[in-house]
Amino acid sequence: MKYINFEDSVATIPDEVYMKEALREAQKALEQGEVPIGAVVVANGKIIGRGHNLTERLNDVTAHAEMQAFTAAANYVGGKYLRDCTLYVTIEPCVMCAGAAYWTQIDRIVFGAIDEKRGFSIFGNKILHPKTIVTNGILEADCANLVTSFFRNKRAIR
Repeated sequence: MKYINFEDSVATIPDEVYMKEALREAQKALEQGEVPIGAVVVANGKIIGRGHNLTERLNDVTAHAEMQAFTAAANYVGGKYLRDCTLYVTIEPCVMCAGAAYWTQIDRIVFGAIDEKRGFSIFGNKILHPKTIVTNGILEADCANLVTSFFRNKRAIR
């Protein structure tokens, strides 16, 4: 697995464009009272899968944004492998979603903000497929602020 920090590389315009689409998905989650995380899967410059957290609505702990996007993309391509695809997700995937990414054999994962408590990288990099390239820090502040504000507001309500 090759790991690239946004600060160490030049982001391509599409990375920011697609991360904005993931942020739109995160906004949908926020509007539904879900943890605001969004994801899109892109192949050949086209979004082939979208998802946002649905864990509350579906009463399903596995209904993460990435899982929703993987399912939509797999349905689009007609198979379980997402080679030559990129996952854009607003927050670093958890171990479950990183494991799912491994099984899809996705080529690239791009995420906005690091999840210091639950992100896959705290467990090492062997969770992802060895060919998967990871880039982080794309629209990091926007991605982090959405989640931080959500939890700040949630704590204030209690």
